[in-house]
Amino acid sequence: MDAFMIEVLGLAAGCMTTCSFIPQVVRTYRSRSVSDISLRMYLLLCAGIAMWVVYGLMIGSVSVVAANSVSLCLTLAILVMKIKFRHERNSPRRG
Repeated sequence: MDAFMIEVLGLAAGCMTTCSFIPQVVRTYRSRSVSDISLRMYLLLCAGIAMWVVYGLMIGSVSVVAANSVSLCLTLAILVMKIKFRHERNSPRRG
């Protein structure tokens, strides 16, 4: 298999795994329910994905950098919602 096809395979795999986070982001945003989301798990996941981005930059892999950069944005969105919505649930509603 030539280098181009290997990179295409990497981009396809990255697209599939990255897109798997979209339903969680949408559901969390709409429901504002974060009680079933583990803060520790998403902290570790974000750290690990950030390291994959650095690794991809170091080896010069477009597919690793692209997929993990988007994944990092999506997982950070969930992490931010986990922190923000957790406090919204605990504070009294106004109005």
